Amino acid sequence: MKKHLRLLATQLLAAALVLTAFSGPARAETPESDPQLAAEWQTAWDTYKFYKNTPPLPGSGRSRAKDSISITINAPVKHVFSAYSNINNHLGMHSFLKRVVTHKDWSQAGKRYINFTAVEEIPYEGSIVVSNTHAQQRIDKAGLYYETDTWSLPNVVTHQKIVFKKLTPGKTQVTEYLTFDADDTLIDFALANGVASHEATQAALKQAIENGDL
Repeated sequence: MKKHLRLLATQLLAAALVLTAFSGPARAETPESDPQLAAEWQTAWDTYKFYKNTPPLPGSGRSRAKDSISITINAPVKHVFSAYSNINNHLGMHSFLKRVVTHKDWSQAGKRYINFTAVEEIPYEGSIVVSNTHAQQRIDKAGLYYETDTWSLPNVVTHQKIVFKKLTPGKTQVTEYLTFDADDTLIDFALANGVASHEATQAALKQAIENGDL
């Protein structure tokens, strides 16, 4: 299974490199500055409108795939929600994620909004490719859930809703509802790798929370 997922990741990354070769993606030794990432975020927001959860139109060459994953964490729900919803706590939980750059953080109508870019450094054929995932997170503390919309090359959009449910005073169920939009030729890869990445992060967060690291 792990070998299969690594193969899918390599194929997806190869496709991304082919589609983005004209732009010369940044290497790890020349990281983009925070203002540059903020400008990229705004361009993605305006151009791809990744905040709009509208299914691709038939015949558009793009498809949608959905899945959900759940995990039980042995800790109180409010603590789990606070630790899990803090994107900075995801650093170190996934081997590729190296940096989170927050562009804007504000509250409105009972929700907290965060515009950010997650920077991943991915080993590929002896070099490091930097992949920027631009995102908006909306945290509803009262409702014990948050939503995140993201965009990354090659034009892969995700819509996520993460719900926290108290099972007992010391046990919490976390369920992630995941939606992926991508080109028809990439949708299976996007789904498989996206779900695998979220499962790995879930497991790492569970361990960190239960160990008292978070």
